[in-house]
Amino acid sequence: MFAAGKTDIGKLRTENQDKFRICVIDDETVFSVVCDGMGGAASGGLASEMTSNAIYERIQLSYRGDMEPKSVKSLLVSAVEAANAIVYNKAVEDPSNAGMGTTCVSALVHKNLLSITSVGDSRAYLMDDKGIRQITNDHTVVEYLFSNGMISEEEMKNHKMKNVITRAVGVDKIVEPDYFEVDLTGGEYILICTDGLTNYLTNEQIYEMAYKQPIEHAVNELIDTANARGGKDNITAVLISV
Repeated sequence: MFAAGKTDIGKLRTENQDKFRICVIDDETVFSVVCDGMGGAASGGLASEMTSNAIYERIQLSYRGDMEPKSVKSLLVSAVEAANAIVYNKAVEDPSNAGMGTTCVSALVHKNLLSITSVGDSRAYLMDDKGIRQITNDHTVVEYLFSNGMISEEEMKNHKMKNVITRAVGVDKIVEPDYFEVDLTGGEYILICTDGLTNYLTNEQIYEMAYKQPIEHAVNELIDTANARGGKDNITAVLISV
């Protein structure tokens, strides 16, 4: 099992508010978290850094290889909830950070099980011989409109509220992360990334660049391509090969 990640400021931003952490816990276990900050000035970067660090540290301290799946779920969800409290309280204490928050997607792979938590519109994908599929759901206005039949899939691409998220870590006192479990058979690639990547690459393009490629090379190619196609946002990608 291998993991590689990279973050890039992009072509237009003056600060990179994306943060990620990777931890190879043992030969059979890898954990990673990716966050995309939101908020004025440096607040978004602060929110994403606090969140990624808090979740990473909680997993390192509390994860055990003999945990049952339900205990892994409880650990991952509680880690996001704890990070939410840290960021929310920081914003309450310092008015200059009011409204700051971050997306968050984390993935823990142990043997044949992939466990994922998600808040916001950063994504997790699974790639295998059958192709690529998005595991997470976007917490965005356009996803809500599409899911309720109010706009078409084509209209989603250029909708004026495309980047407005409906759920984030640190904005409200309580956050409810999504949780997913996927059984693995071996040979899969897992991608977790921010929208700075997915705004420029289709699922098919991601699959072609990443699946069964050396993961460090693939991460670089994904980010370089997103930059070449505009790079208007920070870009982060983490690949895990099983």
